[in-house]
Amino acid sequence: MTVRTAGACELPGLALTPGRAFGIYVHVPFCAARCGYCDFNTYTPAELGGANPDGWLEALRAELALAANRLGAARQPDVSGRAAPEPDVAGRAARQPDVAGRAAPAVDTVFVGGGTPSLLGAPGLTSVLDAIRSHFTLAADAEVTTEANPESTSPQLFEHLRTAGFTRVSLGMQSVAPHVLAVLDRVHSPGRALEAARDAIAAGFEHVNLDLIYGTPGETDDDLLRSVDAAVEARVDHVSAYALVVEDGTALARRVRRGEVRAPDNDELAHRYELIDARLSAAGLGWYEVSNWCLPGGECRHNVGYWNGGEWWGAGPGAHGYVDSTRWWNVKHPNAYAQALDDGLLPVADFERLDSCALHTEDVMLRVRLRDGLPVTALNEAEQRRAQTVIEDGLLTRDGDHLILTDPGRLLADAVVRTLLD
Repeated sequence: MTVRTAGACELPGLALTPGRAFGIYVHVPFCAARCGYCDFNTYTPAELGGANPDGWLEALRAELALAANRLGAARQPDVSGRAAPEPDVAGRAARQPDVAGRAAPAVDTVFVGGGTPSLLGAPGLTSVLDAIRSHFTLAADAEVTTEANPESTSPQLFEHLRTAGFTRVSLGMQSVAPHVLAVLDRVHSPGRALEAARDAIAAGFEHVNLDLIYGTPGETDDDLLRSVDAAVEARVDHVSAYALVVEDGTALARRVRRGEVRAPDNDELAHRYELIDARLSAAGLGWYEVSNWCLPGGECRHNVGYWNGGEWWGAGPGAHGYVDSTRWWNVKHPNAYAQALDDGLLPVADFERLDSCALHTEDVMLRVRLRDGLPVTALNEAEQRRAQTVIEDGLLTRDGDHLILTDPGRLLADAVVRTLLD
């Protein structure tokens, strides 16, 4: 793996890999308040130093234009000089050839994350999607997701987003227990995420996700099960559940260090995971990745692209991208991001070229987490022998030519990967 030194910001030439999914991730760095457990690249109004959503959106448009040119995907007039037609509001447009007759790569998935994208409101999120359409062509069946904080949503917001072409919504729920939300510094009321999910479904969204966090200090088994049951009763087609991780530098980490709350216990986290899996499975939401469950057809295609080695352009402050065995990450602060683009430069802080060893490691690490499993042929002979040992330990099972984590194996997925690659 070749890593550039800090400050070397010019990306090498990039070419999309034929046959791989291609997505666009857009990072919205704005939050009304900072949650105590969060270490994402987000900024409250007091931390922005003059940056604002309008300036961010202008810079985003500039990055997407540079990205399209870098990937050869810029919308071009055809050989007769006629401009390629704009897509309709749902993004349905035929892929247009450029002047050399090459088809511009279609975008299979879009994911607007953050931060709190819903703070942009319907006009801002529609402008984000319009900016993408200005330089790329969405596939006819493109999945277009936005994250949202329940407190900054409304029935009208979801109606506008559905009309604009968004197809999927992911809502931060975390818990229905007030004392759990208080430890996490979440500002929404316990029932607000469920109300927002119902609003999204009523607006025509077939794909709605609720995010849960388990293992918060003070949470009980009953707190967790009430949260899972509430998500099921909201009739969403997707639930993500993540163990609480106490990240260095967060307010929660400082509280743990001072002894005000205790750190999550690994055995307790494993028990809570088993409770979640049993409850969701009984409701018809099967696991398709270690931390994700859905009804049939409800998988998040954008994230599946990550896990299956797809490629994506990451746009926005601090966003990461991956194309042509190259991973890069943008400068973090919105002001530095906007300044680079104002200077006509991609806002890349640094990048690395992944060699065959690094690519193999990531392939094993990500694909083994999927319900579809890891192809046996993805492993070399020594790794296949170690896989047999893991099978004998009851952590993997072989289904045809794929290796799939067992229920105990899902609890020890990282250890399985280490054993396979040792």
